[in-house]
Amino acid sequence: MTKVLEGFRVLDFGRYIAGPYCGTLLGDMGAEVIRIEKVDGSEDRFLSPITDKGDGALFLQLARNKKCLTLNPMKPEGREIVKKLVATADVVIANLPPDTLTAMGLDYDTLKATKPDIILTTVSAFGRGGPYANRVGFDGLGQAMSGNMYLSGTPEQPVKAYAPFIDFGTASLSAFGTMAALFERQKTGKGQMVEGSLFSTALTMMNGAAIEQAAIKPNRVATLNRSQTSGPADTFKTKDGWVLVQSVGGPLFKRWANLMGEDHWVDDPRFKDDITRGNNGELISERLATWCAERTSAEVLEAMEEARLPAGPIMSPQDVLEDPHIAAKGLFQPVEYPGLNIPAPLMRTPVELSETPGEIRTRPPTLGEHTDEIMKELGYSMEQIDELRENRII
Repeated sequence: MTKVLEGFRVLDFGRYIAGPYCGTLLGDMGAEVIRIEKVDGSEDRFLSPITDKGDGALFLQLARNKKCLTLNPMKPEGREIVKKLVATADVVIANLPPDTLTAMGLDYDTLKATKPDIILTTVSAFGRGGPYANRVGFDGLGQAMSGNMYLSGTPEQPVKAYAPFIDFGTASLSAFGTMAALFERQKTGKGQMVEGSLFSTALTMMNGAAIEQAAIKPNRVATLNRSQTSGPADTFKTKDGWVLVQSVGGPLFKRWANLMGEDHWVDDPRFKDDITRGNNGELISERLATWCAERTSAEVLEAMEEARLPAGPIMSPQDVLEDPHIAAKGLFQPVEYPGLNIPAPLMRTPVELSETPGEIRTRPPTLGEHTDEIMKELGYSMEQIDELRENRII
C-alpha cells in the first residue's frame, strides 16, 4: 500500500510533545523520521519510566516509526554531521529557542544554505515577535494564558487539564503546516519555515470565549464541569460512579425534559434556548443530579441512550484499557519494546484515511539504535564512527 509521505526524510530534533508528535504523525504517514537525541539520552525519553532502563510511557507513544541517532550538534564535528544529514532531508523539526537553533546550525538561513528547498518546522512557546518571544514554556502556560484555566475549575481554584492538549494540538497543527509546505514545494520547488506555538494553539481553542467577551462582555467565571451555554451539560454522581451528560440544542433538551417528566420545562422561558439554559444550568443540573443519584451508571447510560442523549461514563485509565469499543476498533496497537514486560498499547494514527491510512510500522527505537546505520549512510567508516563515539560526538 502506498504511503502518503513515502520517500520523504524528516530530521526530528524535537523534545517532549509538540515537536516529536509532529514527527510521529509524519512518520505514521510514511515519512522516514530520524530522531536526533543527546548522547546520554534526551530528557523526554525518561518521563514516567516504565522499563528497566528508564524509557518512559510518553516516549513510547511519540517515538514509533522513528530511527534514533545520538549526536552532540554543539561541537564542530557534530555540526558537520548535522550539515550532512540536512543535505539528505526534506524537513527539519525543532522545538528549540532561536539562539539554540543558531548554535546548532538549525536556523533557517543555515539550513537553506545547505539544502535550498528544506522545510524547517519550529515550535515555540509564544512564537517569534512580541514581548514573550524568548520565554520558555510548556503546555500548562498555554492553558493558563489563554483563558482556559480561568474558565475551568471554580473561581476559587483554576484547573489545568491533565492531558497536555495544547502540546498535542500544536503538534497536529504543525504537521498540517508541514504537509502544506511539502505540497507547495511540489508546485514551486521552494522550501519555507513552518512555525507553530503553544500560545497560538491555545488562543485558537479559546477564541470563541475571547470573541464573546469582546462583543457582549459577559465576564464569565468558572462553573466546574457545568456548561454555561447549554444544558443539561455537567458531570453527575450515580450510585456507583460518575457520568457526563452533554446536551446542545432544543431537540435534545426536549428529549431530556420528557425523560425527566418535566415536559413543561420546554415552554418555560428560563429554558427557551441554549444560552438561557446555560444561564439557568444550575437548576437543570440539580434536577438531573437527583435523578442520577437514584440509579447506577449503567442504568443512567442505558436510559440516556434510549432517549438518544449524549452521555458517557467517567473512565479511569484501567477502564480505558478494558473498553469494548476501543478493542472492537483496534484503536490501541500492542507494540513490543525491549525491557517492557508486556506490549505497550500505542494509540494508532487518530485520523483514518480509507485508501492511505497511517500505521505503526516499527517500534520506538532504543537509545542510539540506528546511529551506526545512519553514519555509514553519510559516508563515515567504522573507524571514524568509533572515534566520534569515543569523543562523545555521537
